[in-house]
Amino acid sequence: MDVSRRRFEELVSDALDEVPEQLTQLMDNVVVLVEERDEREPTLLGLYEGVALTERGHDYGGMLPDRITVYRQAILDICATEEDVVEEVAVTVVHEIAHHFGIDDARLHELGWG
Repeated sequence: MDVSRRRFEELVSDALDEVPEQLTQLMDNVVVLVEERDEREPTLLGLYEGVALTERGHDYGGMLPDRITVYRQAILDICATEEDVVEEVAVTVVHEIAHHFGIDDARLHELGWG
């Protein structure tokens, strides 16, 4: 399966547009990026790096933005159709945003976002 980088970035943007506005308004100091692959874990679909909102204290400030990275090639590797890519991008974006809000993998699996 191949989807151009530009189209993939559009899919990530579309997935972000589907996140309820109440949640996106609460997202603080976070940037979403597209990369080809994680060098340490090549099969990783997405990664949240930062300080979850639930862990930020009164001394949080002046920090670089948290990063949500969606890995294009890793997602394409597991998808057979563009529809599969659209679905996997949406799930990955929601999954990583959830980490920004302090929701761990176990709870995401319970909620059906594994």
